[in-house]
Formats: sequence, structure tokens, C-alpha cells
Amino acid sequence: MKNRDKTSHEDDYLLFKNRLSLKILLIMACSILIIAAVYLFVLKDNFANVVVAILDSFIYHDRDEAVAVYLRTFKAYEIWLFLIAVMGVFFMIFRRYLDSISKYFKEINRGIDTLVHEDTNDIALPPELASTERKINSIRHTLTKRKTDAELAEQRKNDLVMYLAHDLKTPLSSVIGYLNLLRDENQISEELREKYLSISLDKAERLEELINEFFEITRFNLSNITLVYSKINLTMMLEQLGHEFKPMLAGKDLKCEFDVQPDMMLSCDANKLQRVFDNVLRNAVSYCYENTTIQVNARQAEDHVLIQVINEGDTIPGERLERIFEQFYRLDVSRSSSTGGAGLGLAIAREIVELHHGQITARSENGITSFEVTLPTVGKS
Repeated sequence: MKNRDKTSHEDDYLLFKNRLSLKILLIMACSILIIAAVYLFVLKDNFANVVVAILDSFIYHDRDEAVAVYLRTFKAYEIWLFLIAVMGVFFMIFRRYLDSISKYFKEINRGIDTLVHEDTNDIALPPELASTERKINSIRHTLTKRKTDAELAEQRKNDLVMYLAHDLKTPLSSVIGYLNLLRDENQISEELREKYLSISLDKAERLEELINEFFEITRFNLSNITLVYSKINLTMMLEQLGHEFKPMLAGKDLKCEFDVQPDMMLSCDANKLQRVFDNVLRNAVSYCYENTTIQVNARQAEDHVLIQVINEGDTIPGERLERIFEQFYRLDVSRSSSTGGAGLGLAIAREIVELHHGQITARSENGITSFEVTLPTVGKS
């Protein structure tokens, strides 16, 4: 690809050089013709006849005297007059040549000005500057895309902060309200006191989750991730993760069944990869139906492992499924405010998987949603 681009650029520059060479040849040809014409006119009898005729007709009215004045004034300096005429011709032609070259710089400057002023139209340059035109337009498209992506990401982040700020107010108001009741009610029963305390604790834990999401947004920088590879037993990692999720599963009367090939070995960054499976499984718990079963499957092939997390829940429409790995996806209507989440979990999972030279995909149909993670068995630095 690079060789093709280099050849294309060389062809464009060749066209530019050929165009300039042709202009130089035309200028030389014109110069020769003009100099020849000047030579024939100044150094031959034509110039003398014209000057003598003008002197005779308008000044002296005597041909002999006109000829004498011509010989004294013009004939003695005819070589100098010829050189002056030649220099004048060269100056005009060379100036014209410089104008033709400066035209290219003016066109490039115009293209750069268009780039700076963020004009949406493609920049057009002369054919011999096709390579420069392509580069400038490529830069323009890149800058436009970066600006659009940055504005979209900033808007999403601002919306998310506003959304979370609104969510912070609800549990905080509840905690304050129930604590005020506990303080103001002197004759409150022990049963009601326990109820108020339990609700306040639940709201405070929810508040803590939302605050943690704020920290997640501000501290996580995907570009700074560095992988530290080690060889791990993937089977043990997945089974341990299942034990860690038991309290969360119990809260929704869920079961988690594992069909994992024994003793699967994998070269990876264990901490980062555990975060991937934690995020994917947490997503499955958040969006599956109550009293259902989450299925975790894992199989090892010759050069890769395949891990599947399958849950029952609302089918995710195709257009939203394509965006499910975007940062701050929680803003979309397919996300429930009651389930929380900053919309970073799956985005983080995808980035970590791709840093491992793997792939993560999602499918959703007929009330079944599955996430598939494919990883090479040998880590690539």
C-alpha cells in the first residue's frame, strides 16, 4: 500500500515537473522569437528607416539632417539599445514564469485557508497538484471526524454527568428523609425503626455506587493501559468469578451454570482480563430476567479460547446492539435507570480484549442475549 502511494505521489510530482518544463520550453521559444524580431528590427534597416522617417516628418523636415541625427544618437548606441530591449523581454517573460509558479503556492494557500476555516467542501487544486490535494482533503476529513467524535463524546459525558447528578439526588433525599424521621419520631416502633434503617442503608449503598461511577469516568484512561502478561488457568478464574457473584445472583433469584473445559491455560494480563469477565457477567446480571439462569461456556481450540456469557432478557434491537460497546451507552433508551452503570463496562471490556488481540461480540434474538469473547492462547506483546 505504501509503495502504491509512493508511486502515485512520484507520478503527481512528475506531472508537475513536466508542466513546468513545458512552460520553460515555451518561454525559451518565445524569447528566441522575440529576440530575433528585436534583432531584425533594431540592427537592420527597418529600425533606422522608422526613426529617420519620424525625425524627418515631425522635427527637422530634412532627410539628410534626420539621417545625421540618427547616426549620432541611435546608431552609435544600437548595441546598447538591443541589449536593453533583450533585457526588457527577458524580464517580462521571467516575470510571467514566476507568476505561473506563484499561482501554485496561491492555490495551496487557498486550500490551507479552507482547511483552517473548516469549510465542508472538498478542496480542489490544479491537476498537477493532485497529490497535495489528496493530502489536504485527507487531513480535512480526519480533522472533521475527530472534531465530531470529540463533540459527541463530550456531549455524552456531559449528559451522563447531569444524569448521574440527578440520580444522586434521589437516594440522598431518601437517606435524609428517613434519618429525619428517625430523629423526629420519639415513639417509633422497633420494627419501623429497622425498616427505616434498612431503606436508608440501601439508598446509601446506591449512592456509593453512583459515586464510584463518577470516579470510573474521571480516572479510567484506555490509552494508558499497559498489559503485564502471565500464564493463568482460565478455568479457575471463571469458576472463582462465579463464586464472587453469588450474592448478586441471589438478589435476583438467578442461577449461574458453568460449562467450562477443564484446565484451560491462557497467556494474558490476569487482572485486566478478570475485569473483562466481571464487566460482561455484571451486565448479564443487570439485564436478565429474574428467576432465570445465566450460562457461561468456555472452550479451547488450537490457537484461541472462546468464552460465552448467555442470559435471558429483553431482545436488544440491532441498531442498539451495534452501539452496545460504546462509552456511556447507558444514556440510550434500552438502558434502565434502575440498573445503574455508567455505560463504561462493556467499552472497557472491548478495549482490553482488543489489546489482547482478541475480539468481543454480542448477539440478541428471541429474548436470548449472548456475549462471545475470543482470545489467542499465546499473548502478543
